[in-house]
Amino acid sequence: MSLLVLDSVSKRFAAVDGSEGGPLVLDGVDLTLEEGERLAIVGPSGSGKSTLLHLIGGLDRPTSGSIHLDGQDLAGLRDSALARARRDSVGLIFQDHHLLPQCSALENVLVPTLARGAPGRDGAFERAWSLLGRVGLGSRLAHRPAQLSGGERQRVAVVRALINKPKLLLADEPTGALDEESAGGLGSILLELNEEQGVALVVVTHSSALAGRVGRTMRLEGGRLAGTAP
Repeated sequence: MSLLVLDSVSKRFAAVDGSEGGPLVLDGVDLTLEEGERLAIVGPSGSGKSTLLHLIGGLDRPTSGSIHLDGQDLAGLRDSALARARRDSVGLIFQDHHLLPQCSALENVLVPTLARGAPGRDGAFERAWSLLGRVGLGSRLAHRPAQLSGGERQRVAVVRALINKPKLLLADEPTGALDEESAGGLGSILLELNEEQGVALVVVTHSSALAGRVGRTMRLEGGRLAGTAP
């Protein structure tokens, strides 16, 4: 069974007056992703790449079509069940790291574990320490976001996305706000963690360099998703 299957997924937003008939952003998108596989999605600004990622991650619902993730149809789940599926199966990384400014790097990483009960449950502390060390932040555990560089903050965000052992990691323009050197380093970390952790990876990016390193690439344009030439 494939990890992720999108079947004829469409998304139409409401018009300005609240009526139906607003812009059709996604139009019958089909996609299959296997466990541990990685994929880059490219396309022009405003083509719906972030919208597609939000649908896959359970942050929004499609207007029509189905999204099966790890055997569950996300479109058919109630809000509470959808939140659990997102927590248990998906890790999310955005261009803006969204770290809590008052918390240390370690505390930020552990935030997603709070929904499971006591922080640090099921070896989360040990996993956080290990992963932060793996991405070069072993000496920065107690530092708050303001004390970290942009690249370091994004690495904390990557570890936070992995703390609950998701099967799918979604990254929305993860290197967009970074300089070339930091972007290259973060790209390497994402690809290495994809292999080491066995987590499937979908990256939305404008960076042709990052897309090329990911390997399999699809282009979203005109609401349609299609493979690109190798």
